[in-house]
Amino acid sequence: MKGTAILFQEEAITFIENVEKTVFEEIKEQCGCDRCTCNIENKIINFGTVSPAIWFDDEIDWDYGY
Repeated sequence: MKGTAILFQEEAITFIENVEKTVFEEIKEQCGCDRCTCNIENKIINFGTVSPAIWFDDEIDWDYGY
């Protein structure tokens, strides 16, 4: 299942669209750690500190904000 992950970081909010739920679960397990990493499109991405992380089952309609 793919959806949108929203990651709240110290100085930013990151939106990752079209991501597998398993990748989101990896990120969620690392919430609060100093180094949150995951594999997206065969690349290891380091998001730094993430807390909290939110999942949406679908893409966000940016024209309407939800």
